[in-house]
Amino acid sequence: MSLHEKKIVPLDSRPLASLRKASKRYGKLVALDAIDLEVRAGEVLAVLGANGAGKSTALGLLTGRLGADAGEVELFGSDPRDPATRRGIGVMLQEVSLPDTLRVAEHVRLYSGYYPKPRPLAETLALAGISDIAKRSYAELSGGQQRRVQFAMAICGRTPLLFVDEPTVGLDVESRRNFWRVLRQLRDEGTGIVLTTHYLEEADALADRVVLLAGGRVLAEDTPTGIKSRAAGKRVRARSDIPVAQIEQWPEAGKVQTSEGVVEVRSADVEGLLRRWLAADAALRDLEVRSLNLEEAFLSLTAPNAQAATIATEEFA
Repeated sequence: MSLHEKKIVPLDSRPLASLRKASKRYGKLVALDAIDLEVRAGEVLAVLGANGAGKSTALGLLTGRLGADAGEVELFGSDPRDPATRRGIGVMLQEVSLPDTLRVAEHVRLYSGYYPKPRPLAETLALAGISDIAKRSYAELSGGQQRRVQFAMAICGRTPLLFVDEPTVGLDVESRRNFWRVLRQLRDEGTGIVLTTHYLEEADALADRVVLLAGGRVLAEDTPTGIKSRAAGKRVRARSDIPVAQIEQWPEAGKVQTSEGVVEVRSADVEGLLRRWLAADAALRDLEVRSLNLEEAFLSLTAPNAQAATIATEEFA
């Protein structure tokens, strides 16, 4: 290939949507600071971060609701603000206002008309678990039922890319599990899915890849297992005769808590903790060492940024 020939990238290898050195400001607040992010087909990408980290702004850029101040934003290789391009995405936002008087099926049928090849109405209602309430007016529904209607409207277009922002807030356990099942089904069919959630166990259960934002920047990007491995420390659990107050004074011990006679110690130096604990308590029993879960890893990785994010959010407010 000569220097003047343009390398052709196979269509299937291109991201469905991307941010490249994308920045966005609101006055003095830098919401996003030159971040890179890609959304790929057939995966669930969880975008996580504390309030003010830049999650909503990133989704706003990718879905065309906002424009970047600098950098590049692409959706299917085009500008996300183009209405024709946006017909390739389904979106479920945190806050949605829908006409109360329309029936559930009417909402879904009307919204389906926006897309060139929508799902059959019955299929959409079944996937969202709302077939039994299809004839009820939106005003009659509980908050959880309204969220399921909003989900139906997001998936009715059979789009290759789906954005779901805090989707399971207000759902009961059964509805949440059904939602997870449907997302996995859509992913297995090749749909790219962008998920934001404050339920870290949800991201751990669903995400193929996690992007962790803090202060408008990408703090980490990896699989859930990879994110957990980046956080320093593990949890050590045991039954011990040593007073908790004494364990808390050990230099290897971080957070210490007890439950039903079991002492749990967070430690970045597990080997040192175990040596000290075994030397101090010959009767130590039921010893167990566990890796951090995603929530603990999230808190560990974002802790240095928490104060700065809070200050920035308060300044913007």
